[in-house]
Amino acid sequence: MSKIKNDIPSTGFKGFTNHWRNDVVAAISVSLVALPLSLAIAVAAGIPPISGLITAVIGGLVTTFFRSSALSINGPAAGLIGVVLAAVIALDDGCGSVKAFEYVLAAIMVAGGLQVIVGLLKLGRIAEIFPSTVIHGILASIGIIIFAKQMHVAMGTTSDADNTIGILSDIFVKIPEINPFIALISGIGIILLLFHARISYKVFHFIPAPVWVLAIAVPIVLFYNYLEVNEIAVLGEAFKAPNNYLIDIPSDWKEGFVFPDFSKFFTGTFWMAVISINLLSTVITLAGTKAVDKLDPYKRKTNLNRDLVGVGISSIISGAVGGLPIITVIVRSTVNVHNNAKTKWSNFYHGLFIVLFILFLTPVIQMFPKAALAAVLVITGIKLASPRLFKEIYNQGLEQMIFFLATIVITLYKDPLIGLLGGMGITLIAHLLISRVSIPQFIQMIVNPGTKLKENQDGTYTLKVKGIANFMSMLRLIGILEKIPAGANLQVDLSKTRIIDLTFQEKLLDFRRVHRLTGGKVQIIGLNQHVAASNHNLALKSLIVPNYQKTSPRQQRIKKIAQDNGWLYTREEQVDSSELLEFDFFQSRPLEKKANVIGGEFTDNGVDWEISDVVFDEGAMLSKEVYKTTVQLLHLPREIPSFVIEQEGIFDKLFDKVLSLSTTNDIDFEESPEFSNNLRLTGEDEQAIRGLFTPGLIGFLETEEIYHIECNGTALIIFKSLRNANTGEMKNMVRFSEELVKNLVQWS
Repeated sequence: MSKIKNDIPSTGFKGFTNHWRNDVVAAISVSLVALPLSLAIAVAAGIPPISGLITAVIGGLVTTFFRSSALSINGPAAGLIGVVLAAVIALDDGCGSVKAFEYVLAAIMVAGGLQVIVGLLKLGRIAEIFPSTVIHGILASIGIIIFAKQMHVAMGTTSDADNTIGILSDIFVKIPEINPFIALISGIGIILLLFHARISYKVFHFIPAPVWVLAIAVPIVLFYNYLEVNEIAVLGEAFKAPNNYLIDIPSDWKEGFVFPDFSKFFTGTFWMAVISINLLSTVITLAGTKAVDKLDPYKRKTNLNRDLVGVGISSIISGAVGGLPIITVIVRSTVNVHNNAKTKWSNFYHGLFIVLFILFLTPVIQMFPKAALAAVLVITGIKLASPRLFKEIYNQGLEQMIFFLATIVITLYKDPLIGLLGGMGITLIAHLLISRVSIPQFIQMIVNPGTKLKENQDGTYTLKVKGIANFMSMLRLIGILEKIPAGANLQVDLSKTRIIDLTFQEKLLDFRRVHRLTGGKVQIIGLNQHVAASNHNLALKSLIVPNYQKTSPRQQRIKKIAQDNGWLYTREEQVDSSELLEFDFFQSRPLEKKANVIGGEFTDNGVDWEISDVVFDEGAMLSKEVYKTTVQLLHLPREIPSFVIEQEGIFDKLFDKVLSLSTTNDIDFEESPEFSNNLRLTGEDEQAIRGLFTPGLIGFLETEEIYHIECNGTALIIFKSLRNANTGEMKNMVRFSEELVKNLVQWS
């Protein structure tokens, strides 16, 4: 096991005192991201900008004391913009948006109260029944709504269209009316946000992307004020510098409080708003919290019902003083993880920093242009409804794309609640048609399928799943899986299922990942008689005929080099990848799949190895980036010191030695300046590592291509680029690793 798992941070007050440095440093980055995002989310939801900051403060200072999650950040989220905006519009009966917002605050408080009840009754698992594709559809539709509305803010134009489709089409109609003063700020911001993740300089990533947008936008605002003539002619048309394009927040923070009005409590519109806010915030919180658990390098497990109680209490308080619903926010949580936070106190500190921003930086915040926040929201909308997401859904099967698109269309023309229910209904109808049984049989296969869990004499368990294994079966599945003791071996037999949908399979694989951490193993069998609509390993499968998948040209080439060299080869996607999880690199980068595996053994020393294509994530949900690489795993004949070797960039030494911002020290060798300048070597036992890296090993590494190499003591992983290697690169990887091992095994 990776060493990092054996040193779980302390909790409670002890965690507060032991890890405050890590948590404060992480909270600084989180708060810098939260400041512009909280303002932007409030603006997009049609409420005062200060409300976004109030929400962030309560999410940090209040939620921390009630929740279970170690690394989640709580506050306002882009995923709820749609329901809040819809509620403001629905409750505005001619009274004006300010009064409508007071009605929405009351709805937020009631929705939070329902969340507390659900959490206390331990009913949080109810959110599991919503199909994952439908949830993605809801979030994508919200992304489209955000993009459509904020593009007009970014262009300095307006749209009078009645629906999102009309607002989208008006973007192209209004191009001649783009205000260059506004477009300059938003255009620079959008470009910076698009390419920020692809810029490799560490100094650039030290400051979060939204802060860079504001850092560039504020000087432009000052420059506009210094211009003698605030007018620009473009293609013969004059555009004046706008005078109302800055964020409007009160100079006295106490003026930012708005209080709820419960006079609409007994109306159907009010309860539609309550249910919409409650359902979506519950689903997003639970999904986000589980996603953050996957990123946690210490693999701590959150009590989801306790977290629901925490965000529910916080939402009640937030609604009482003029804030938005509070949920687990994935972008800020990802920043928190990647900045080495240790405990939930980083969430508290982030709220404290937002308070300091309000108290001491209000004059600066008042200089933030709306166009800069619009740029942040445009990119947020693109991420929620990214082309990559559409491609990913399509790869999961044509039926998933239908569910996804149907949910989007219904949501755009109605609202998120109707979109959620409509998407579930269409999914259920499709499952009925694919299963090819009558409606009574279909209902029987869901309600009473005959699924049974059996404990075997040797202490292992067998779960025989029958009937319709879809999202409607999730509560039964969760109840059965909770009966499996920690560390036990489980075999899941799916041979008697009529269909198995994506949501059901995701839950099984998620359980397998978590159960592995207890020392147990989960084997999934019985899918050889099921057919899938696509080659995706989680595609919906139905019991019809065997699923024969076509071999790609690349797979044929890999198979040939394996045969030519006497190596083993398998292309299966659900092969075991647990050994890769023992390395720190994959501690906070969840593995999606591992395929195209070739393996062999070095005859000189008996070291066995395998090379495989892997797909892994950085971040999750909104901040998720998907990467591919080809990685080699080698098992060493004896234990050696753990270490990591990677390419050293121009700013790495500055951050490591001058600013002392790195958590690990680079181990340099004065007699080998080329090695020390080009490669960054880190590890806990510096003395042992220096003994391991002999002049011969250093000389070998100086003459070779630079690979990422990590040793966990008993095994190595090696990879080069964030793409799949070709067969020539695979052969070279085998040659390189054989020479590397020869140098390493000489150590004693």
